[in-house]
Amino acid sequence: MFIQKVRDFLNAKLTQHVSAAFSSQGVLAQSITGFNRREVQVEMAEAVANAIDKKANLVVEAGTGVGKTFAYLIPALLSGKQVIVSTGSKNLQEQLFYKDLPALLDMFDLTPKVALLKGRNNYLCQHLMEKELAGTSSMDTQVLDDLLRINQWAGQTTDGDIGGLTAVSENSAAIPLIVSAKETCIGQRCDFYDECFTRKARNKAKDARVIVVNHHLFLADRILKETGFAELLPDSDVVVFDEAHLLPDIAVTYFGQQCATRQLAEIFNKLIEIYRFQLRDAKQIELLSGRCAALLNQWQQALYQIGDSDWRRLQSNKALSILSWDLVKEINALQSVLTGHVGRSDELDDALEKLTVLANKLELFFLCENNQAAYTVDYGHRYLVLRIAPINVANECRKLFEPNVAWIFTSATLQINRDLSLFTQQLGLNQCQEMLLLSPFDYQNNALFCVPRHLASVNNHNAALTQFVDVCVKAVNAAKGRTFILFTSHRMLNAVAPLLQRRVSYPLLVQGQAGKQSLLKKYRQLGNAVLLGTGAFWEGVDVRGRLLSCVIIDKLPFISPDDNLFRARSESIERAGKDPFAEISLPQAVITLNQGVGRLIRDEKDKGVLILCDNRIVNKPYGQAFLNSLPPMARTRDLNKATAFLEQIK
Repeated sequence: MFIQKVRDFLNAKLTQHVSAAFSSQGVLAQSITGFNRREVQVEMAEAVANAIDKKANLVVEAGTGVGKTFAYLIPALLSGKQVIVSTGSKNLQEQLFYKDLPALLDMFDLTPKVALLKGRNNYLCQHLMEKELAGTSSMDTQVLDDLLRINQWAGQTTDGDIGGLTAVSENSAAIPLIVSAKETCIGQRCDFYDECFTRKARNKAKDARVIVVNHHLFLADRILKETGFAELLPDSDVVVFDEAHLLPDIAVTYFGQQCATRQLAEIFNKLIEIYRFQLRDAKQIELLSGRCAALLNQWQQALYQIGDSDWRRLQSNKALSILSWDLVKEINALQSVLTGHVGRSDELDDALEKLTVLANKLELFFLCENNQAAYTVDYGHRYLVLRIAPINVANECRKLFEPNVAWIFTSATLQINRDLSLFTQQLGLNQCQEMLLLSPFDYQNNALFCVPRHLASVNNHNAALTQFVDVCVKAVNAAKGRTFILFTSHRMLNAVAPLLQRRVSYPLLVQGQAGKQSLLKKYRQLGNAVLLGTGAFWEGVDVRGRLLSCVIIDKLPFISPDDNLFRARSESIERAGKDPFAEISLPQAVITLNQGVGRLIRDEKDKGVLILCDNRIVNKPYGQAFLNSLPPMARTRDLNKATAFLEQIK
C-alpha cells in the first residue's frame, strides 16, 4: 500500500512538472517567442508521463500541428530515465538530435549524456578508404575525384557520419565503396580499430541516457538480444517510436531473411585473391571459387531473362531449379575445402564464416518451405537480393515489447476510420492506451480538397493521363508553381513529366534528377517550382508557408496486386475466410494517402489545395473510409473553385 502511494506521488509529480512546462508561465512560454499552449499537446504529454510512470504501452495518433515531438520528449527528459527515441527516417533522427533535444535540454537546464546512433553504413570506414585509394589506377575519374574529396573530409570530421559529407553528391558511386559494412569489417585486426567511427558511435551510445536511433537499428539490436549475442543499445526504461506507422513493414524485414548475391560474388573474388597472395599451395580454393562465381553468374542471368520476382512460381522452371541446386552443391564443396585450411589465414577464416551464413540463407530460400512467408527476388542493376518475408509479425513483435518498459508509439497517420486496432494488431499490442488527437489547424477554412468531376477511370491509362496533365497545368498556373505532384508509380511520373514540361513555364524538379534532399533544397530556393515525386516524397517532407500551396495526387495509393508479400498475405486471409481488400489493401492505402495529404498543411498559417484525380473516393463505397480518415478540409468537385482558391493565396 505504501509503495503504491509513493508511485502515485511520483507519477503526480512528473505529470505536474510536465503540465507546468506547457503553462502560460512555464518554461516553454518563457523560452519560445509567441508560444501558445495547445490543449492536445498537453493531453499527449500528460499521457506520455503517465505511461512512463506505469511502464505501460501508449499508442497516439497526433495530427499535424499537435506538436508530438515536444509532447513526448519533455516528459521523457523530465523523468530522468534511460530513454531511446527511434525514428523512421534519418531526417527526423537528425532533427531530434541536432535541433529539438539541444533546445529542450537548454530550456530545462538538463545535462544527460545524449547520443545519435545510425546503422553502420552511415559511417566512414577508414580501412575501406585506404584500400580504395590504394587501387586508384583502374578507377573511373569521377569516382576517384569523389574519393579524394571524401578523404579530405575524413581528416576533418569528428564522427565520420556520412550525413555531414557535403563535398560530394549523396548519390556518388564512391560512397558505397567506403562506408562501414558488417561483411567487410575485420574487427580488432583492423589498423584503424581504435579510431573506428562506427565503434566510437556505439561506445558513446552505451554511456548515454538519451539515445536517438532509427527503427531499422532498433529492431536489429532487439533481435540480436533475443539470440543472446552482444547488443549495441543499453536496456532502457522508455522507448518512443516516432513515425511509428512504418514499424510493421520494417519489422517484416527483420523477422524475415535476405541474401544478397553481391555478397556471395565478393566472397568468391576474395577467396581467389587469398589463394593468389597467401595460399599458393591451395589451388582447389581458386578452382572451386571460380566455378562458384561462374555458376552464380549463370544462375543470375537465367533469372534476369525470366524476370519474375515470385520464387514460388520460378520453382516450376525445371532448368532454373537444377541450376539453383548445382550452385548450392558447388558452394558446399568449396566450404569443405576451406574447412581444411582453417587457421592458416585470418582472412580465409573470416570469409568461410561469412560464406557459411550466406550459403545457409541461400539453401533456405531455395527450399521455400514456409507457407506463412513470401519468397521474393529483387532485381538490381547487376545483382539480386533474395528475400523471405513473414506475412504476420505480431507474435514476434509481442516478444520484443517486454514489460517493465514504457513503450510509446506515435505518428500523424495510424488510424483507419477513426480506429487504431489495425496498427496494434500488426505489432501484437494486446494491452495499450489508445489516443486520437486531431490537428489544431483550421483545415475547414485554410484547405480545400478537390476531386474534379468527369474524370476518366484510372484504369483507362491514356484518358487518365491526358486528363491528369490538364488538371496539373490549370492548378500549377493558378498556384504560380509552388506545387507537389505525387505519383503512385514511376510509370505515371515518367509519362507526365515530359508532357508537363511542354505546357508549364515554372521550373520542374523530377525525382531521379538528383537526390531527395538536393531536390527539396532547390525547390525551396526557387520559390516557384513544381516537384514531381513518388513514394519517397509522400512522407518525411516539411515545406511550410506559401512555398507549397498545392498537392496533386494521381490516384488512390493501393498496393500492386503483383506484390509477392501482398499476395501471400491475401492467400492467408482468404484461408481464414476474410476479405484481403478490407484487411490489407484498403487500410494500407488510407494510411499512405494520409501521408501524402500531410505534406500540404504544415503550419497554422498555411493555406492550400489538395487535388485527387481519382473519383473512386466519391463513387465507391470504400471511399468513405478514406474521407473519414482525412483532415476536415472543405470539399469541392469543381476544379475552377480549387484554382480560384489557389489564386487567392498570397
